[in-house]
Amino acid sequence: MGDGITNILVVGIGGQGVMTAAEMLARAAISQGYDVKKTEVAGMAQRGGVVSSHVRFGPKVYSPQIDAGEADLLIGFEAAEALRWLPHLRPTGVAMVNTLRIAPPVVSAGLYDYPADPIGELTATGIEVHAFDAGALAEQLGNAKLVNTIMLGAISDCLPFPAEVLKACIVEGFRAYKPKLADVNAQAFEAGREAGHIKAVSQRPAA
Repeated sequence: MGDGITNILVVGIGGQGVMTAAEMLARAAISQGYDVKKTEVAGMAQRGGVVSSHVRFGPKVYSPQIDAGEADLLIGFEAAEALRWLPHLRPTGVAMVNTLRIAPPVVSAGLYDYPADPIGELTATGIEVHAFDAGALAEQLGNAKLVNTIMLGAISDCLPFPAEVLKACIVEGFRAYKPKLADVNAQAFEAGREAGHIKAVSQRPAA
């Protein structure tokens, strides 16, 4: 972020809310006066295919594309997808990962081998990894669709603006369109924010 630009990569499987999460991040950044660029790539997104979204914001942003080694934050809605996109994260970056494991169609098609321990492989690289079961938190709150808000809450303290800005953007959006879901999404955000401080520890023995 030396040039004042924050690069966030959001990845996962179709139907998890990856694009919605990226949109919320972009809106929150815009509300703080940042120039924002966003791009999305969806491969068979509606059928459980892989999805990624690049969000960049700062004083002036010219391209929406995050190059390899340039992401400050990697938000993985699915463990293996987080591992697959790891080369895009800078060495000082943070990976926030949902421990959920879903084998996308590229695995059943024989194009990609699903890793045995994606979280373990992430932590073994030495980068900062925070991992937790967002789906379990969503179930506790009574709505599986809350994973999206939980993941945003998890990365909210890693942003260059207050967590409350992102929370307000999400909750006010629900208050306007689906008011019955506003309060539970506020709870989901806070649950994610707390879980986001959990660091994953490498299980590999010290050399």
